[in-house]
Amino acid sequence: MKHDPDLHHRRSIRLKGYDYSQAGLYFITICTQNRLCVFGEIKNGEMVLNDAGMMIKTVWHEIPVYYHGFNIHEFIVMPNHVHGIIQIISNPKPVGAGPCACPINERQQQIGQPQGVAPTMSLFDIVHRFKTLTTKRYTDGVKNNGWPRFNKKLWQRNYYEHIIRNEKSYYQISEYIQTNPVKWQDDKYYV
Repeated sequence: MKHDPDLHHRRSIRLKGYDYSQAGLYFITICTQNRLCVFGEIKNGEMVLNDAGMMIKTVWHEIPVYYHGFNIHEFIVMPNHVHGIIQIISNPKPVGAGPCACPINERQQQIGQPQGVAPTMSLFDIVHRFKTLTTKRYTDGVKNNGWPRFNKKLWQRNYYEHIIRNEKSYYQISEYIQTNPVKWQDDKYYV
């Protein structure tokens, strides 16, 4: 089928005009493709992680180690999705990509970023890196440890995000994340 922009246009679920690289707290949910349950199971209201689930948890906890300017808060791995709160502290850059020692002049701005300076990372960038790294490690687990296979993609293309704007919202979302296993049968991602 030939590409038709009217038929094949994807609507963005992001807040139009919002800068997702600015400091703030963000609640995210990332689901596996086709809601495939591969990270463990719920037993007696608690999430019991398998090796793949432990890997997902490890990669999440490594975010602030490898990506300065990001911090992590509440997080849970569920059988087929993850919920977490990511904080962008300020102007995050990957480790080893420190600020340029010299100011950027007008010509450099016109032709692009000078060599050696990492661009500011956004929420999208960190989620993309999380999904890429976990997919690679999961694929290794399939090959080397017999983890369940997945069809082409481990994660769904997109992710859900919510900007946390106040303390009350932060505590409600934190509680939701913590109690998610207890409410698994009522969860919209339950299969």
